Amino acid sequence: MSLPLRRPSRDPARTVPARALPRTLRGRLRSAVRRAAVLGLAAACLGLTAPPASVGAQGLGDRLFPTLGNTGYDVTSYDVSLDYSGHNDRPMNVTTEITAEATTELDHLNLDFARGTVRSVTIGGLPARHEQNGEDLVVTPAFHVSRGQEVKISVQHTTDPRGTADGGWIRTADGLAMANQADAAHRVFPCNDHPSDKALFTFRITAPQELTAVANGLPMGTATRAARRTWTYRTAHPMATELAQVSIGKSSVLLHHGPHGLPIRDVVPTADRRALARWLGRTADHVAWMERKVGPYPFEAYGVLIANATTGFELETQTLSLFEKPLFGANQLPAWYVESVMVHELAHQWFGDSVSPRRWSDVWLNEAHATWYEALYAQERGDKRASLETRMHRAYQQSNGWRAEGGPPAAPKAPSPGQKISIFRPVVYDGSALVLYALRQKIGPAAFERLEREWVARHRDGVADTADFVQLASEVAGAPLTDFFQDWLYGDRTPPMPGHPDWRSAGAVTAPVPKGTAEAPAPKSTGGTAAPKSTGGTAAPKGAAGTPVPKAAAGTPVPKAAAQTPGPNAAGGAPAPQGAARVPAS
Repeated sequence: MSLPLRRPSRDPARTVPARALPRTLRGRLRSAVRRAAVLGLAAACLGLTAPPASVGAQGLGDRLFPTLGNTGYDVTSYDVSLDYSGHNDRPMNVTTEITAEATTELDHLNLDFARGTVRSVTIGGLPARHEQNGEDLVVTPAFHVSRGQEVKISVQHTTDPRGTADGGWIRTADGLAMANQADAAHRVFPCNDHPSDKALFTFRITAPQELTAVANGLPMGTATRAARRTWTYRTAHPMATELAQVSIGKSSVLLHHGPHGLPIRDVVPTADRRALARWLGRTADHVAWMERKVGPYPFEAYGVLIANATTGFELETQTLSLFEKPLFGANQLPAWYVESVMVHELAHQWFGDSVSPRRWSDVWLNEAHATWYEALYAQERGDKRASLETRMHRAYQQSNGWRAEGGPPAAPKAPSPGQKISIFRPVVYDGSALVLYALRQKIGPAAFERLEREWVARHRDGVADTADFVQLASEVAGAPLTDFFQDWLYGDRTPPMPGHPDWRSAGAVTAPVPKGTAEAPAPKSTGGTAAPKSTGGTAAPKGAAGTPVPKAAAGTPVPKAAAQTPGPNAAGGAPAPQGAARVPAS
């Protein structure tokens, strides 16, 4: 999700590496005017000196979410301490400590923050002035910050889990979980809320002893005082704010090991532990399957977090993917289909988490790959309903309509007003997986597999964008692919499919499809019973051969069909026989 459009777009087609762009300094607002040049930087929220009247919301100029993120600094770490009373309908006290490096001279800085009360701010241990401006927290330190200087910011604030239809906290039956995609992390803690600014995280969660708290990364230990316990977790790899996860509730943590001794930590409602065991036993096999496809798992641990809630989506929070419990209670769904949704979220650990998007227009790189491996897994483990070619043919038939509704894959239309997650439309899921299918058809399976492995290895723990993918694909194929990607990623109409000259795409959407839905297989015995919803979720190029330029910028048109279900993404799903229910997937 993202903030309202408040400044012009700056990213239709990047032609030079983001970190190489010039930085203009103008008086006190030196950091603010650099917004367009730092789309690839992690910019968060720092500001020094008494803010003049003109100081307000910043933003990195992301085309889809112009006010998201901030310039002037690069966050290196977050340390978030939450104090949970045991009641998920009350605000929590939080201390958020941010360590950042100034990338220019600073007199003030901005942090993304909303839905909480700021009690105090210190910078470098000294009190700092602060002022709320929309969803920006403008902070003025007591001293000047020089370029290259490390800055430590501490914010005492509250966070309110109530009324979170636009993301952030999810209130479960027994506590809380977190869903921050695309721009909701700042509704929990102050941050530089853009995926281009990744950082290390530490979470310290204090809660009543009878509850269990989990978060991204690995446990660092617990401390008990009276009737309360503090749990500490830390990530070993940088993470985008949208991927943060904290869950508190009556949960059981099941520990086992995956390939090469990888720690696997599954978190489930204690009361449902036995019923969910069959699904949790599949996680290690899923990791092994993905490693055979794209190479080593990129993080320190993995696990499945099953929330006791109905969310309408699943989410690829780093090292601990979030799932709604109803997905696993849908007895009418074949096991291979449910597992393919699990693989979708797992695939995001490589595509979207380890390799994060430079801008939200690059989100197709996340969802195309997650949908692709979901579909491959379904084909390998499923029945005739799970044919990859059949699914791609069906997607091709609908592709022109999806492009008309949501824009081309790499130039998606802006979200609908008040529905920020509506960027997750069908064209981002199966419509973008179709681009990968066309690419494999063009360069051959062997080159395609090399590309996939090289992509996640080259950009591990970094950010990358569409230009990077085009450059690497051309390098691996041994031939320029700029024209191919220009048509497939930016064209208003779907190009001819290599190897399938008989495929045709209809010209319009026959009915609005919310949030990128795909079809779930109808059970053989039920004739299409409604199924629970499911879901899913990029380092600057070294020198780039031709960045595709959209023939017509997507601008900010309002989509015809906006997403209705609150939550971060929507989804993929195997193609279904006629009459099957549709299942949103992320």
